Amino acid sequence: MDTRLKYQYAIKSVLQDHADYRATLPDDYTCQTVFDDERGQYLILDFGWSGDKYLHATPIHISLIGHKVWIQYDDTEEGVATDLVAAGICKEDIVLGFRHPKVRQHTGFAVA
Repeated sequence: MDTRLKYQYAIKSVLQDHADYRATLPDDYTCQTVFDDERGQYLILDFGWSGDKYLHATPIHISLIGHKVWIQYDDTEEGVATDLVAAGICKEDIVLGFRHPKVRQHTGFAVA
């Protein structure tokens, strides 16, 4: 299987698992996955009402740029990078885009 297709499949699977878990939480908002293979953009979108407050958030945003998986935003406790590695994506192909470029070399993941 082509690396890009393998990574698309792994990203979608991991995000769907996160969305399914979030859907079991007792909050009143909706959790959806948004996948754009053509542009290499993958995210989880939360929206809805929490009491009197409207929620609209993107807790996970991943981009597929070339043959690298860029985690643009990660608001999970454990970190979605761990799940991506478990799904078969090499640490050398995962960039923690939300970390400053000077810090990335110390993360154990790709620099860029």
